[in-house]
Amino acid sequence: MTSLSTLPSAREQARRALLLIGAPASSRLVVEVHGALFDGDLTVTALAALLREEERGHQAGDVTAYRICPALRPDLTAARGLLTLSVWPVEGRVAVPRADLLAAIVRIAEFIAMREAVGAAATALLRRLAEEVPGGPEAHAVQRPAALADAARSALAAAPVAPLPAETVRRWEELDERQRLFGVPRLPHQRGRA
Repeated sequence: MTSLSTLPSAREQARRALLLIGAPASSRLVVEVHGALFDGDLTVTALAALLREEERGHQAGDVTAYRICPALRPDLTAARGLLTLSVWPVEGRVAVPRADLLAAIVRIAEFIAMREAVGAAATALLRRLAEEVPGGPEAHAVQRPAALADAARSALAAAPVAPLPAETVRRWEELDERQRLFGVPRLPHQRGRA
């Protein structure tokens, strides 16, 4: 018996959530956002399998509209547990965890504020995200997600992020396609001589 699903693939579900989040995000946040705001069955396990599949299936010169990729650290190694889209510029792929989370909260809360009805899952997501924002629990009201967006925006403005160093951008431009997508390999820790 063949089973047909009308649900989008895990890859498309992850893409949808990442586009809304707009910054490197944990697998957990991607799953929570998708589950609360879109139809689908995305899981953390499915995301981990997808990420492995994206890296294993990559071939140089492969024409693909987008890939789900790990976020990058400032040294351009993979930031495990954080996801991005391959089409984002290097500035959007390098993780700045606190700033990325606050920027994501702004976008998510604004998206929910535009909706006419807010479901239980979206309300639970807002309540959890409010805990991450200084003044968020006080600003958060289920009827006013825009207040949470404002609180997150204020917290983000209070701790501006320095631009990506020119050296990192220069190094990024020298990487091959695979390294840009999945990060440069980490060097093993070397012990010094005694």
